[in-house]
Amino acid sequence: MANIAVMNTGLYNPFQNFDFLYKTCFLSGKTFNSPVIQVPLLPKWLLEQAGLSGEEQIQFLDESIRSYNTLVIPVNSEVNEQFLNPLEDKIEAAFAKGYDAVSTLPELDLFNWIGKFLYGFVYIEMHSALRKEMTADGLNMSQSLMMKFANLNFMMQNLYTSLEFEDFSPWSITIVKLENGETPFSFRDEINTLTFSLKMKDFGIIACLQDNGTNKRYHQDIISEVKGKSLTAEQFEELSARFYYSAYLFNRLPEYTFMPVEGTIYIEAMPLRGNMTKPLFDVWQNKIYAQVLENFWKPWGYVVFEIIKNPDEPMSFFEKPYLPTAG
Repeated sequence: MANIAVMNTGLYNPFQNFDFLYKTCFLSGKTFNSPVIQVPLLPKWLLEQAGLSGEEQIQFLDESIRSYNTLVIPVNSEVNEQFLNPLEDKIEAAFAKGYDAVSTLPELDLFNWIGKFLYGFVYIEMHSALRKEMTADGLNMSQSLMMKFANLNFMMQNLYTSLEFEDFSPWSITIVKLENGETPFSFRDEINTLTFSLKMKDFGIIACLQDNGTNKRYHQDIISEVKGKSLTAEQFEELSARFYYSAYLFNRLPEYTFMPVEGTIYIEAMPLRGNMTKPLFDVWQNKIYAQVLENFWKPWGYVVFEIIKNPDEPMSFFEKPYLPTAG
């Protein structure tokens, strides 16, 4: 847990004092002599492009149900104006144009935007948990999960400070073209694995934010197979299901060293294999994968029995499924 504190780098660590009480900026922890304002987690431009009212609801881990337009995160007004708003403008412009523009966005911009989105949910969940427990000591959260969240927050601070990734990218991001150019907006996330997917218009995005690109390499065969092709709704959900399941099977906790040099903080990824000889992923099991897929294919009513009628070859909407080897 030594690297969660990131001593002497100047990076903000909200997990040091469980700073989730809406008093300081979620990203910087500072005021910069500017007030902290409440910024919508789902920006207005996204709701407008998606044709949503903001009254749509989402359920949180504590089983509370809230509407989109009540979800806010605290941001220093200067950080918001100088760094977050320009990012939102860039993502908004690309989303408005669709796949061709989204697919040419720098992955770092997508990482920062998706990271803000996912970490915003983490912030809200942490705030709710702290209010219930009243003290950080009462929180039932694993040290490894806190480290994963803290590392994501550290990396997102590239938005307002000089920070460089040394010869690696901490994410897997896959962008695909969708067959239906009028796909309704929807998103899905899994906070424990920091996995996220979104679809709207003619594009879909799948991202794992703390895997050093491992999940994308794991699925490289199917990614290469679909490159340049337009996916049906069923195919996109199938591809998403694979990433969510493999993110669950990924059995390493990425660790990083943070080195400040002449005003820039360099982040270096520690080798994922370390001293461990077992593979980076636990064994792929088609039976469990089928259960994941059933959830993703709910709109079409496919059930596990159908999906895994042939235990060695689960149902697929891809001509060449390229499924990982099952155990």
